This record gives sequence, C-alpha cells and structure tokens, in this order.
Amino acid sequence: MKKQLLFAFFVIITSAALAQKDTLKLSNNDVLVGSLEKMDRSILTFSTSYDDSDFKIKWGEVLEITSHQSFIVSITNGDRFTSKISSVKGKDKIVEIEVEGEKQEFHLNDIVFIEPIGGTFLSRLTVDMDLGITVTKANDFRQITTNLSATYLAYKWRARGLYKTVISRQEGAADINRMDAELGGDYYLPNDWFVNAKAIYLSNDEQLLDLRSTYQAGGGYYFIRNNSMFFNANAGIAYTTENFTSDSPDRNSTEGYIGVGFNKYAIGDLSVQTAAALYPSFSQSGRYRVDFNFDMKYDLPLDFYIRLGLSYNYDNKPVEGAADNDYVFTTSFGWEWN
Repeated sequence: MKKQLLFAFFVIITSAALAQKDTLKLSNNDVLVGSLEKMDRSILTFSTSYDDSDFKIKWGEVLEITSHQSFIVSITNGDRFTSKISSVKGKDKIVEIEVEGEKQEFHLNDIVFIEPIGGTFLSRLTVDMDLGITVTKANDFRQITTNLSATYLAYKWRARGLYKTVISRQEGAADINRMDAELGGDYYLPNDWFVNAKAIYLSNDEQLLDLRSTYQAGGGYYFIRNNSMFFNANAGIAYTTENFTSDSPDRNSTEGYIGVGFNKYAIGDLSVQTAAALYPSFSQSGRYRVDFNFDMKYDLPLDFYIRLGLSYNYDNKPVEGAADNDYVFTTSFGWEWN
C-alpha cells in the first residue's frame, strides 16, 4: 500500500512538473516556473501553478527564458516567426529563434510580441472599460464620460474598436452630447510596412453633427517599432458623409488623408498614445479637416487604471451656424481585461 501511495505521489509530482513548461530568470535572480502566456507592450504575462493570478512582468526585467513551446514571435523590423525560444547559455538577454530552419540569436530588446501557438481567442483580446463622473452644486452641473475599447492581435493583423461618449447637463444651458466611435484593422507586411482600413464615426453638438461617417483605406510604415515605442505614418483615401442637426443639407466628400501615430509605453506604469490625421477634400475645393486624439494612462494594481484623454476636431469650412472646432478633455477611472 505504501509503495502504491508513493508511486501515485511520484506520478502527480512528475505530471505537475511536466505541465510547467517554461522557466524565467529575472534581473533580481528570481526564477519562475510556469507558462508564458503572452508578451505585448513590454509586459510579459506568466502563469504558475502556485498562484491563481497571473504575474505581470516588465519585459526589461527578464534575463533568461527556457521553453519547449512554439510561439509566434514579432521583432522590431516587422518580421514574424513561428519558433521555439531558448536563452543562449552564458549570454543574458540573448535568445535563439529558428528562422527558415536555422537558429539565429536575438536580443530580448529586439522582440516586440510573443504568443504561444494555439493561443485562444480570449488570450489575444484586450478590453478597456472606464467611466468618469463630474457633479457640481453650482448650476447643477453633471457630466458622464464613458470609454470602451478592444484590441485583437493576431499573427499578421490587428483589429481595434472603440466607443466613447460625453453627456453634460447644466441648469440654464443647452445639453451637450458627443460620441466618438471607431472600427478598423491593420495587416502587417514585411519590412515594417502595413495596410489598413478604418471606419470613424463622430457626433457632436458644437459642430451641429448628427453623424459624420468616414471610411478610409491606405497603407503606412513604422519608423520606430520596438517593445517600448511605436511611431508610424500612413496615408490613403477616404469617403465622408455628414448629417446635421440643423436644416443644412447633408454633405458627402471624397478626401485624402495623411496620419501619424505614436505609442509610448513601459514608462514605469505610464503609457501615452497619440494620433493625428489631416483630411484634404478632393470634391470640396479648399476644404480640409483635422482629427487629433491623445490618451495618457496610468496603471494601478489589480488591472485598474486612471486615464486622461483629449479629442480635437477641426473643419475649416463648417456648415452655417456651426463652430469650426470642437474638443473634449476627459478624466476617468477604469479596468483592463487582458
């Protein structure tokens, strides 16, 4: 009986050990044994059998990786590989990745994204939800801001959607309503090029916009793409339809667009994202529009965060009675699911 119990115990221990496929060595010489779930935006998610919560580890703190899993690996020049990852003995922060049948050495700083092959849909999805509320006794002012965004990152492409609202009520003043929404995706090409398509929706009272719908397609290039910063430029063609809350007739416009995007993260717990786009009209002589968005996010424990945001829209030829620009500055508290 004792031999049977001992054998059963040995089987359990051995099975648990085999299930723990990956090993990390950190800069403080701690060693974690478990499973590498994902690395994105300079944060590595690592699960273990001895803690119900996943570890969130800054990528710069990792010295060595040992794993028998196969991963999708993206590096700074935009190339993507399917390979196992293993640290080179005696070389901190250097790993071997198989490229077209040959093993090549890469520094960990050259790796932008890692995900195990066969990762689930949910493992590739990131969702942010935040809410801001302002109430003042003076003039009975009340404002609610909401922000819901989701990003899905796959082997060769990324999809993103967002929906933001601002609703303000104040005694003795007209109500204020604003809505921003976006749905689009990027498809990654070799050598840091990409093609993209996007639908953008805007409604705001200041510019008398019941709904502006912009559909655009084009391509771009990443000038900087590493595990702490992205900077890209893109251009293409767009088609815009506008419906107004006033008696002004609807407008349709064929436009070009030129845009830039900047994303800086791994600044401690802080990340910054900025995007700007210029839309010169081909069908309305002399008209152009500008969209600008800025988000700053500070991560708190337990996946909570604080966000500061600014959205600005400019139209040099608005309809009669409308302002040529509108902007909104928001502060909110939210939670990230990843």
